[in-house]
Parts: sequence; structure tokens; C-alpha cells
Amino acid sequence: MSLTMSYLTSTKNLESIFNSIINARAPERFTTKFLEDLGFKSSTDRLVIGMLKALGLLDENGQPTQRYYEFLDQSQSKKIIAKGVQEAYEDLFNLRKDAQNMSNEDVKNKLKTLTQGQKGDRVIDQMSLTFRALCNYADWSDESLDQNIIAPSVENEPSMEDHSVSKTFEQPSISSPKMNLHYNIQIHLPETTNMAVYDAIFQSLKKHLM
Repeated sequence: MSLTMSYLTSTKNLESIFNSIINARAPERFTTKFLEDLGFKSSTDRLVIGMLKALGLLDENGQPTQRYYEFLDQSQSKKIIAKGVQEAYEDLFNLRKDAQNMSNEDVKNKLKTLTQGQKGDRVIDQMSLTFRALCNYADWSDESLDQNIIAPSVENEPSMEDHSVSKTFEQPSISSPKMNLHYNIQIHLPETTNMAVYDAIFQSLKKHLM
């Protein structure tokens, strides 16, 4: 599971930086000097390097990855960013399939849960604004995008191996005292060591089912 802690303190130049990267020759290493050569010299702009790493466009040493080169294809650039966003914010997409459509307020609330309350309001706000800016730039029309979602299953009985949870609800009979209705709901939980993901899922279940 994944939730990047990288964020931008200002997103006003994000699209311009992306466009400049597309139109420039790929560097051997993406450094602050390279970013300055593109015309972005502000200290707030330098934070984009960490974000490019989180999106999978750069490796830990700042060297362009295959995804970086794919990003240079302008017909695919925004779809490549969509893939990177899904990976960098995987925990958000596990909570909601179309997390890219969440409001800024909803994103902040989910981030507070996922970070287990360890981030201040200012950081949460900047993390949320960064996520929203990336989502607004990205192209989400590609149906092949692998959205890791929590999907209900009705085929098999739950087992410990697939981390499923089952609960039976009994509804009193309306027309006959001998008739009972039973509903079996199975939910397959994602593999994660972040208990905050499970907490958020069960809070949502309690709200809608209990």
C-alpha cells in the first residue's frame, strides 16, 4: 500500500513545469539546476522533484525512469500522470474508486485518517491541494487504468486468506411470522499494514449498514 508524503506548497506552476519538461531534452539526472534552467528558480518549485519521484518519473537518484520517457509523448502525458497518481495515493483509491473526483474537503478528511492524525492542518491542506492539482491535470479517461478498489463478492464463502468479512442481517417477516430474510455481505479488504485504511473502511460500513 502507498500514500506519498511528498507535497507542494504551491501548485500554481505545476502545469507549466510539466509542459516545460515535455518540451525539454531529458536530463541524465533531474536536479535543481535542471529545473532552474527550465525557468523555475523558486524554492517552492524545487519540491516538484520529490513529487516526480513519488509519481514514478524519477528514481531515488533523480534519474529519469521509463515512465518519464513515456511522459514526454504529449498524447500520453496526462494518462501517465494519472497512473502515477494512482500509485502514489493508492491508499486513497482503496477507500474510494474515483478518488480523483473527491472534493478538497473530502480528501483532507481521508488524509487525516490515513496519516493517523500525525500531520498538522497546514500540511494536510497542502497534501490535499497537491493531490487535487495532480488529478485536475491528469487524464482519467483510460479504461485500462488499474484502480485498486474494494469490491463486494457474492461467489464464495469468506476466508482468512482473502481477508474478507461477512455479516448476516436478519429482517423480521412482514407477511408471515415464519419467514426470515437473510443478507450475506462480503467485503474483500486490501492487503496493507496501515491500520488506518481498515479503520476508515469500517467507519464507512458502520455509517451505511448499521
